[in-house]
Amino acid sequence: MNVWIYVEGGGTQNKALGTRCRQGFSQFFQKAGLNPRIVECGGRSRAYDRFCTFVRNARTDDFPLLLVDSEGPVTLQNPWEHVRSRREDQWIRPEDASGEHLHFMVQAMEAWFFADQAKIQNFYKQGFRPRVLTQRRNSEEIPKADLFSQLELATRDCQKGDYSKGDHSFQILGMIDPARVRLASPVHAERLFTVLEAKCNSG
Repeated sequence: MNVWIYVEGGGTQNKALGTRCRQGFSQFFQKAGLNPRIVECGGRSRAYDRFCTFVRNARTDDFPLLLVDSEGPVTLQNPWEHVRSRREDQWIRPEDASGEHLHFMVQAMEAWFFADQAKIQNFYKQGFRPRVLTQRRNSEEIPKADLFSQLELATRDCQKGDYSKGDHSFQILGMIDPARVRLASPVHAERLFTVLEAKCNSG
């Protein structure tokens, strides 16, 4: 089966950023023995639109998956209810899509980094302040605002500069250990990998 992941990230006007996004996600999933095709989409609305278009035209051997930040705590069991209830999204589930097709990085992609903090330190090296980062075992419980404020504080004295969503994020993503992410995100990352393993390894 051909598995396609439509990801929130990259830039529609910046080819280099789009390439870094695609490479970062590909490297991350390859470490878990998975080889889905990554489609970087820029903003989350564009990711949803492109995903919906693909779903309408997908072949029987295609499995498209939409992967976006949850942007906050996920309190609803059905992922489509979460994005439908968000005032900023109000997305409607495509007719041919199920819950298996929508997945979240909770509460943002940066939460995955907190699962493997040694890799962040290895990326920034001198000047990095590891004690600033929360040590919560469940990364899904870290508020989105804390993810960014702590990363900026931890990196403000680094030669590479403060944490940057575009310049640094996808390089770090390609470095971190997916096994650690699964442990630290026991609901949403675990669910994502369970679906990917079933689909990528099917005939």
